Amino acid sequence: MPETPGIRINKYLSEQGYCSRRAADKLIEQRRVTINGMVPEMGTKVLPTDAIAVDGEPITTIREKPVYLAFYKPVGIVCTTDTRVEKDNIIEYINYPTRIFPIGRLDKPSEGLILLTNDGDIVNKILRARNNHEKEYIVTVDHSITERFLQQMATGIPILDTVTKDCEVEQIGRKTFRIVLTQGLNRQIRRMCEYLEYRVTKLKRVRIMNISLDMPLGTYRELTEQELEELKRLTATSAKQFNNGAPSDIIDDEMD
Repeated sequence: MPETPGIRINKYLSEQGYCSRRAADKLIEQRRVTINGMVPEMGTKVLPTDAIAVDGEPITTIREKPVYLAFYKPVGIVCTTDTRVEKDNIIEYINYPTRIFPIGRLDKPSEGLILLTNDGDIVNKILRARNNHEKEYIVTVDHSITERFLQQMATGIPILDTVTKDCEVEQIGRKTFRIVLTQGLNRQIRRMCEYLEYRVTKLKRVRIMNISLDMPLGTYRELTEQELEELKRLTATSAKQFNNGAPSDIIDDEMD
């Protein structure tokens, strides 16, 4: 049976720089997307001649210049593009002149590095769970860290019906440690600490792969050419590891 022509609507929205594929799937589920005036099913394919709209606004087919930003998110800012739902959302806070969206999430009580872009392709590559992309955090807890705590954090904690992957953990203060994750479970670090009867009092992400947090709180900068080249090299094999970028292959990335 011949394959239906066109590309999936979530991939189309991603390639147009409108949002990530996962965000597009949510828009489709919420019936906010139309193709030629009709609400599509998940997985529907589109052609260049189709009229695509979100919330009634047509999606332009003119590609904007790619934007890649590193932002130091303060505590209290929410990583969402839906300005109708959340006050203090990241898009309104940054107020960038063209449409961008965050790559993954950093939860509201946390601070630190988050990347933003209008390049849906690189979003999908970075958010793939099995690529072992490193994210580094500095974490403060509510009482003194022990060797047992460090050893258990490093070798796996049972949360969310799984056991966390081995990771690098180093004590840097009486109540503070550094941790490098290659996993993206929901509120992972907080859940790991809670399992060991510790409560996180401060969590800061200081690195995503080759990009380090080096700007003042609440500010952003563009990635350098060298950073972007290395980022693309690190994610180059991502698209080959999964079939069609199905939503089930993409993590939520709210990993703290």
